Amino acid sequence: MTELDLSKKVADRYLKREVLGEGTYGVVYKAIDTKTGQKVAIKKIRLGRQKEGVNFTALREIKLLKELKDPNIIELIDAFPHKGNLHLVFEFMETDLEAVIRDRNIFLSPADIKSYLQMTLKGLAFCHKKWVLHRDMKPNNLLIGSNGQLKLADFGLARIFGSPDRKFTHQVFARWYRAPELLFGTKQYGSGVDVWAAACIFAELLLRRPLLQGSSDIDQLGKIFAAFGTPKPSQWPDMLYLPDYVEYQHVPAPPQRSLFPMASEDALDLLSKMFTYDPKARISVQQALEHRYFSSAPLATDPDKLPRPAPKRESRVSDFNSHDGPTVLSPPRKSRRVMPEREGFEGNAYQVDKNDDHIGEMRQAAGDNTSRNEPVPMSIDFSIFGAKPPNRPTINSVDRTHLKRKLDLEFQHPE
Repeated sequence: MTELDLSKKVADRYLKREVLGEGTYGVVYKAIDTKTGQKVAIKKIRLGRQKEGVNFTALREIKLLKELKDPNIIELIDAFPHKGNLHLVFEFMETDLEAVIRDRNIFLSPADIKSYLQMTLKGLAFCHKKWVLHRDMKPNNLLIGSNGQLKLADFGLARIFGSPDRKFTHQVFARWYRAPELLFGTKQYGSGVDVWAAACIFAELLLRRPLLQGSSDIDQLGKIFAAFGTPKPSQWPDMLYLPDYVEYQHVPAPPQRSLFPMASEDALDLLSKMFTYDPKARISVQQALEHRYFSSAPLATDPDKLPRPAPKRESRVSDFNSHDGPTVLSPPRKSRRVMPEREGFEGNAYQVDKNDDHIGEMRQAAGDNTSRNEPVPMSIDFSIFGAKPPNRPTINSVDRTHLKRKLDLEFQHPE
């Protein structure tokens, strides 16, 4: 059987039903696997000619997804070429965590929040056990299936870590979920960056809106320091030596209860440990899972009993109270001293910087390199499997080609 006949045989196995979404690099379909009767999501990627050849980020994502087999990580079922396109077959997921958070018709109980966070940390713990950093943790990359199971998705920025001298790009994560060490330009980091992002997701579940919504990197740091106080060298000794360190006027930390008035004492304690400034002192994902928050009442809701948006309905975005959450007014970047204002808050919780570069929203789809010289786009945008999320800041304003080169250099120089 020729390679063409084989690809046609595989393609005929999947019966397309409806379009779930369309992006810059392809279309996502809901389909039926005629061999198993299973619902799947198929991303058809338009393969154009690329002078740079194989995309290493795509190969890395495919490789990682094939190795990271866990109940809380998205499953890549198949990948095949057909009629000049690359098709990626994923297990079908009904929605994502962002759609749950945004749906005003859904009430999240403390037990529900505990369950969603526990599944998020379990998936992340498995990644870290395998020495993989996710580097793009955010609610719309956490997909939810029909049985309520939450799974980590979108591994386009994921990276193997572990070598103490290995350097990475700091231009990862959507800005609102970026750890302070990344905002200060560190090139050497570990699992703590994923923990900080998971803490931001935890806070978002509690507040039903993002906690830290900076319009630039320097403003993001101001938001963080306004929420948790400006760190002192005694709290974070390495801070002064980071590449992009900027001095901020010292402001004391407000009472944590003022930020999360409805959270339990155990929840506040876990949040404080996950939001620790010094990444060396920040709690690990496994330690977070062993925290008393998860063993205290109420126990986490069973996944199949968790509230979810109604199928095929987009959640509506509500305007949040314009006085909810910390903000800071920052001077231009060239100023070396930043003096945050503690009063006044931004309006719509999902308002973003118009000049922000939405790289995450346009992430390309990962694929199997079935032809030796066939170029492959980057990574699939899992957010279009569920309700369409609002525009959010993703990778900071940086040239896409420059970022791609950084990621490719990471791949070409393994530990």
